[in-house]
Amino acid sequence: MGLLDGQVALVTGASRGIGRAAVLELSRLGAHVVLIARTQGALEEVDDEIRAAGGTATLLPLDLKNAESLDPLGPTLLQRFGRLDILVHNAGVLGKLTPAGHITPRDFAECIAVNLTASYRLIRTCAPLLVAAPAGRAVFLTSSVARAPRAFWGAYGATKAAMENLVLSWAQEVEASALRVNLFDPGGTATRMRAQAFPGEDPNSLPQPGAVAMSLMKLCLPETTVHGSISRHRQ
Repeated sequence: MGLLDGQVALVTGASRGIGRAAVLELSRLGAHVVLIARTQGALEEVDDEIRAAGGTATLLPLDLKNAESLDPLGPTLLQRFGRLDILVHNAGVLGKLTPAGHITPRDFAECIAVNLTASYRLIRTCAPLLVAAPAGRAVFLTSSVARAPRAFWGAYGATKAAMENLVLSWAQEVEASALRVNLFDPGGTATRMRAQAFPGEDPNSLPQPGAVAMSLMKLCLPETTVHGSISRHRQ
């Protein structure tokens, strides 16, 4: 018996990096995982790995920039599974690292759409199911740049800071329920986004997504009491 047997978990950005590692760990613990990413082929590769290990998954190829596509998600999950126990919003975009005055409207809009608006849409559509769950858990991935602004990181940092405010506000609103809502800061991890931001860095010098996902899992388990916090990965 797994710790999450019978539960349903939704993960965004599930086809690679920390999202993929989180999906595999949630499945190993017994949850049925609902995977969201843009590319069908990449989702199918993760699905193959889940099924080979005896798990089950549902694939949802969605582009989070299309915000309205998220609105039917909660009702669809209710109709299909009757529940949602865990939400892990891992998907994010870095945007171009450039002076604030050089950020293009297109890049800024993309950061807002994925890093902020998708968070709002996910809360809006999933909150009723998560609050109704016996031990609902919601985890949103963030970055230290949201709290410690860094030159050239304005679009990413600003949208992550706004997301943090939104999520922590929601956490206060549901404090009386069984739902636990938290932010998770993975720190530097060997992911594609990290390589985009630091192209000269040796990825072998960084924690791997699997190790980071193990830390994240602590916020997904029924026994966690942490709420309204920013948790960080510790090697």
